[in-house]
Amino acid sequence: MKKASIVFYVSLAIVAGLVIMGIAMPKSLESITSSAQNFITNSFGWYYLILVVLFVIVCIYLFVSPIGRIKLGKQEDKPEFSTPTWISMLFSAGMGIGLIFYGAYEPLSHYAISSPTGEIGTTQGVKDALRFTFFHYGIHGWAIYGVVSLALAYFTFRKGELSLISRTLRPLIGKHADGLVGKIIDVIAVVSTVLGVATSLGFGAMQINGGLSYLFDVPSNFTTQSVIIFVVTILFMISALTGLSKGIKILSNVNMGLAAALFLAVFILGSSIFTLNLFVDSVGAYFQNFINMGLRIAPFNEDIRSWINDWTIFYWAWWIAWSPFVGVFIARVSKGRTIREFVFCVLLIPTLIGFLWFSNFGSAAITTEMAGSISLTSLLPEEILFGVLENFPFSLLLSILSMILVGTFFITSADSGTFVLGMMTANGTLNPSNKVKVIWGVLLSMTSVTLLYSGGLQALQNTMIIGALPFSIIIALMTFSLIKALNQEAKELGIGQLKVKEEKVGKRRKEKASEAV
Repeated sequence: MKKASIVFYVSLAIVAGLVIMGIAMPKSLESITSSAQNFITNSFGWYYLILVVLFVIVCIYLFVSPIGRIKLGKQEDKPEFSTPTWISMLFSAGMGIGLIFYGAYEPLSHYAISSPTGEIGTTQGVKDALRFTFFHYGIHGWAIYGVVSLALAYFTFRKGELSLISRTLRPLIGKHADGLVGKIIDVIAVVSTVLGVATSLGFGAMQINGGLSYLFDVPSNFTTQSVIIFVVTILFMISALTGLSKGIKILSNVNMGLAAALFLAVFILGSSIFTLNLFVDSVGAYFQNFINMGLRIAPFNEDIRSWINDWTIFYWAWWIAWSPFVGVFIARVSKGRTIREFVFCVLLIPTLIGFLWFSNFGSAAITTEMAGSISLTSLLPEEILFGVLENFPFSLLLSILSMILVGTFFITSADSGTFVLGMMTANGTLNPSNKVKVIWGVLLSMTSVTLLYSGGLQALQNTMIIGALPFSIIIALMTFSLIKALNQEAKELGIGQLKVKEEKVGKRRKEKASEAV
């Protein structure tokens, strides 16, 4: 408990300091975060791209390798949750609010506002808009979650370590994982988690405010967003106090049900055939350009490079900042799965769901803009979804459903966040106390409010990118540590040796046969 109290109090002091600074000197905080964000994106963009590609390669290797047969736990361990519930939980915690906020906005932005290739308002621009949206929400992003959660699940359930980021590095740093180095690593992970989750809560508040403003002329400002965060904080704290198997499990299943209802309504009432054709064409373009998009930095085109900084680097920072939170949570609910099953489900199933979602809402936004019935590009980003839905039958009902869905995703993310922060600051316990969860729940909300107060959407994005940089180094070390430990265990278990032995036996038989001749 001594280590837990140190990590808890140091992390608490850092986050509280950020909140106080944001309240006392909002302009200074915005200026500092903006300068730091510009420096990181311009100086380390190449680093983010290479690192994420390496995570993809590692995941593919673990899937096709005989190592994939190793279980995340003892051989007799069974999964705690059914596969559908498990997928719902990781999906809701992993990208719920992002889908609602960016579902219509991002493809429309790439098509009509700022194109990744310079093709604005053209047929090619539509294709580029969808494939780059797929890129940001596809295999690359989920590979970040995959390596972090896989390392945590392996070392926790297979090796019996505490569920802490620092303990996954034991194969590399040895006893230092229990000392000062380990404490520093865990503090970085906690602060990164707070910034990542608080940013997403800010997006959620802005999205709900956008819907209320568009539909009912409720003022779209900091005060309204603060009230929304306050109300949702009470709701997610109630859920957090009910525990993992009740609150988060129930909410995750509710999220998937509501998301499916909204998706089907837009699909059936919209241009279904166009959506399907665009989905198939964009998936093909995504895989055809998979390598090129992953390493695209545009050194000779300043406009395209600026776009990459604003979108791709931001997204990789967002995924990385969320990875300790989502990684700990996914690891916690993945006991009993094999590595191969884990990699397949974590990488491919959410990716496919994301592709379908963006094809559906992206095509609806783009066709609405093309029709000219409403200028979606003149709306705020958080209002675009509601502008799209206005052209559908039952628009008010669909808009209210969207706000409810944002709210439930909001609650699930915050609920999961408090649970994970409790684990990370209570010595890796799998069931943190309600007191610790309440403290982190309040701080998450206060951090989100502070970021909105000091600069709105841009402050949220800047802080995300800053918080992700130090943790990206830790993820790289976690990946090396995991590969080292898995290869060592594979040798001890003789995994992958059977084929080698068979080849040697076959070679000896051939040699004997040739000698006999």
